[in-house]
Amino acid sequence: MNLAATIDHTLLRADATEADIQRLCDEAIEHSFCSVCVNSSWVAAAAKAVAGSGVLVASVAGFPLGAMDSRAKAYETSRAIAEGADEIDVVIAVGRLKGGDNVFVEADLRGVVAAAGTAPVKVILETGLLDQQQKILACRIAVETGAAFVKTSTGFGQGGATIADIQVMRQAVGGRCRIKASGGIRDAATARLMIEAGASRLGTSNGIAIVRGGATGSGY
Repeated sequence: MNLAATIDHTLLRADATEADIQRLCDEAIEHSFCSVCVNSSWVAAAAKAVAGSGVLVASVAGFPLGAMDSRAKAYETSRAIAEGADEIDVVIAVGRLKGGDNVFVEADLRGVVAAAGTAPVKVILETGLLDQQQKILACRIAVETGAAFVKTSTGFGQGGATIADIQVMRQAVGGRCRIKASGGIRDAATARLMIEAGASRLGTSNGIAIVRGGATGSGY
């Protein structure tokens, strides 16, 4: 199993500097990770740093709360794409989902998918805040909007990726989109279990430890 090819090498901390972003990109190139995942203000720098390497640039929208105005999410998405992002990870409107406003949730995501154009969109469910039925509903709404992935967590909220959630999500999407596991994936053994459960992409800041077979204590 080539774990490196599944990893979105992630740096979304508020205190990340330009030097940190450059280091992230250098590491992604060195280890042949699938992508780097950065906040939208760093997309241009990341795109320049990985140009010609085959490493993709992923950016986030509505991160990490998902409670922003829908127009803000769509604008952040369009700007990230214009700056060189290849993929967008957007946080679902968690409170609207929990409150039963499915129409809002779907329209919110459709705006991001439209703004992304041909770039794949990964919908972050923040599974630690949802019950079983809400997870299933969120997956079904994401599929209807044309999202390419459903994703477990931001890594900044309550809980993280679990095997049980990956299995629920896999059943809910029924092969109509892919699954990204993120949040608390710190070692190779956990990474392999996530892939075996049905994830095809892993979001983690611990990619180097994972590909080297070690472990770290970092959160995301």
